Amino acid sequence: MSASGGRKAIVAALGANLAIATAKFVGFLVTSSSSMLAESVHSVADSGNQVLLLVGQKRGAREADERHPFGYGRDRYFYSFVVALVLFTLGSLFALYEGYHKVHDPHELTTPWVAIGILLFAIAAETFSFRTAIRESRPGKGDGSWYAFIRHSKSPELPVVLLEDLAALIGLVLALGGVALSVVLDAPIWDGIGTLAIGVLLAVVAVVLAIEMKGLLIGESASRQSVEAIRSALVDGSAVIRVIHLRTLHLGPDELLVAAKIAVAPGLALPAIARAIDEAEERVRAVEPLARVMYLEPDLDRGGTP
Repeated sequence: MSASGGRKAIVAALGANLAIATAKFVGFLVTSSSSMLAESVHSVADSGNQVLLLVGQKRGAREADERHPFGYGRDRYFYSFVVALVLFTLGSLFALYEGYHKVHDPHELTTPWVAIGILLFAIAAETFSFRTAIRESRPGKGDGSWYAFIRHSKSPELPVVLLEDLAALIGLVLALGGVALSVVLDAPIWDGIGTLAIGVLLAVVAVVLAIEMKGLLIGESASRQSVEAIRSALVDGSAVIRVIHLRTLHLGPDELLVAAKIAVAPGLALPAIARAIDEAEERVRAVEPLARVMYLEPDLDRGGTP
């Protein structure tokens, strides 16, 4: 999955959210709908989140230096984790606060049809952003499910944008339902209930994102398929006869650390061992291009693990 694909989805989401936030805030000023206000703050938070993702991509692309010899790839995970915090604090908590007050002190909406029109526009714009994120995510998703893609993707930006856009669409439907029920039933309390539902929705999405980004920040191995491919590539059956143990770690979405102890054939001279290690590294990089940092330790096969 290319960084440019993730950047395209982020920029599309940023443009849509800025337009939507402006329209929603105007709608709130006209209608005094708490659902509209909650959705305005939601869109502002989403816009800030897309900026954070772009910053994370830029900082994560910095070259390795003496202080950070393995590079800055995990900056992308850090900024994605911050996105989850922003979504929870600025989006969810504000919506819950506003919804609580609207339920306990409901007031009639003014010109609700303006709010409905703006929400329909926002749904159309958010759908465009969501479709862009889906299109850019398909190469990384492959034949797996979307759930598996979000759970196992090592590139954080597209899962974040996908979940944000999905939450935004569901939130817009909730806001539309709250405003519509307030008008049809002549009961403004439904606007507050819709706002509370938006707050709960954003809290759930924020928690899911935080859990996924926490796992990436701590450090995750390569996928099971990649690990097996690397294990098979290390062994050539002549110079390298077995993998004693193997460890992999994502240093960032586009860089993988591979460390392994390999059993070499008995009696090999030092030049032959060095050549066998070089050839093993070439085979690994052929099956897993992300394996840019590799440490192979030769040993004799003693029939167990050290």
